[in-house]
Amino acid sequence: MRFDPWSPEFVAHPYDVYDELRRERPVSFFEPTGQWLVARHADVNALLRDRRLGRSYLHVASHREFGRPDDPEFQDPFWRVIRAGMLDVEPPVHTRLRRLVSKAFTPRMVQALRPKVARMAEELVDVFVEHGGGDLIAEVAEPLPVTVIAEMLGVPEADRHLLRPWSADICGMYELQPSIEAQRTAVRAAEEFSAYLVELARARRADPGDDLISALALVTDEGDTLTEEELVGTCVLLLNAGHEATVNVTGNGWWSLFRNPAELDRLRADHTLLPTAVEELMRWDTPLQMFERWVLEDVSVGGIDIPRGTEVALLFGSANRDPEVFADPGRLDVGRADNPHISFGAGIHFCLGAPLARVELVESFGALLRKAPKMELVNEPTWGPGYVIRGLESLQIRV
Repeated sequence: MRFDPWSPEFVAHPYDVYDELRRERPVSFFEPTGQWLVARHADVNALLRDRRLGRSYLHVASHREFGRPDDPEFQDPFWRVIRAGMLDVEPPVHTRLRRLVSKAFTPRMVQALRPKVARMAEELVDVFVEHGGGDLIAEVAEPLPVTVIAEMLGVPEADRHLLRPWSADICGMYELQPSIEAQRTAVRAAEEFSAYLVELARARRADPGDDLISALALVTDEGDTLTEEELVGTCVLLLNAGHEATVNVTGNGWWSLFRNPAELDRLRADHTLLPTAVEELMRWDTPLQMFERWVLEDVSVGGIDIPRGTEVALLFGSANRDPEVFADPGRLDVGRADNPHISFGAGIHFCLGAPLARVELVESFGALLRKAPKMELVNEPTWGPGYVIRGLESLQIRV
């Protein structure tokens, strides 16, 4: 098999190909997307921190100056929302946005949410057990992070059913060479979510509540505040980044445990292993397989010169299986203590929501282990079509 992100077989199991890339072609050009694939942990980690690369190039050059076509006009509403958040911008704009958002989205806020997250996880699992099981992804993995982010943002309960479809549709734009239909769907979702958030943010500015949208609407730093577009872009990012990955860690993680029954038995016998188990599940079957960066100045990676104006594809799934960093990397070890995985990224774009994701995952896995200790798989699941954001279609469980 070769690197083929559109192949269902490769998406289901990319790790043998990654092993070959790390050994033989740790930096290689992938003609179909015009990207340089980077497979080793040391290189991926270094490039995530290297300011000669950026998530965007628009702060230093136009599309034309970078040899790229202009964005299609129909995508304008999408990029207006996405580029108002901090993920797709670089310093000094990124620095300013992250500083302001960090003043509202604090570690104290995350820790204060823990009892509420634990209660939500238990309620979802109680219903799941009462029904004798079902689709773990649709009934537990998806509702938990959506409900948490909705509670945190202050989205009224009656509107929360809108969030998951918006998130999934927007994230479709991040796959490699998305179809025109997927692009238009992402644009429509961004427009609808943006319009909804503008209305909600204006209401919160006028009548603040105890929620993150109110905090973002009112946050200041030496007189600086978020614009309305920046607030909307931040909320969209928090939903997408804080939701898609958490859902897939849960689904991928349980499928990983069912494929490694000795480790599942070990975790069932000792719930104190939950924090290390969550980190290991993120490493062993990474939900975000690839993260792309633009080369803003010529760089050399692994002896290969990569010129300004090209794009690198950092293979997180490969980096997290690198034997130079992880002992016996193909083995799932729920007690793995030394685990410098890069599933949350690194450098200035390190995931701001990582502490919240860890809380959600520990509480979700913990509730299932306690309340459904004999949970078993009904049938082998199938993988969704996405490679960049990689997860299962469903996970049918019997309790």
